Amino acid sequence: MGKAVAFLVALIAGVIVVGWVVSALIGPVLFYLIVGALAIAGGAYVYSKVKKGIAPGTRTQRRIEAAQKTYRMRNR
Repeated sequence: MGKAVAFLVALIAGVIVVGWVVSALIGPVLFYLIVGALAIAGGAYVYSKVKKGIAPGTRTQRRIEAAQKTYRMRNR
């Protein structure tokens, strides 16, 4: 557990240092534009994965439908 926490702290510190160096090199405005674009692209990627994961016919969608059917039958 201690190694995991140390690794997480080191990773966060590394991201902060790299972000600070890149921001100093390319300028704050361009840096935040790039970070914003990456955040939007990441959100779109996650949204597409989630949408694909619960599409009709997938295992997740069948489990949701089975749970809804069970709930309706139990609460008549």
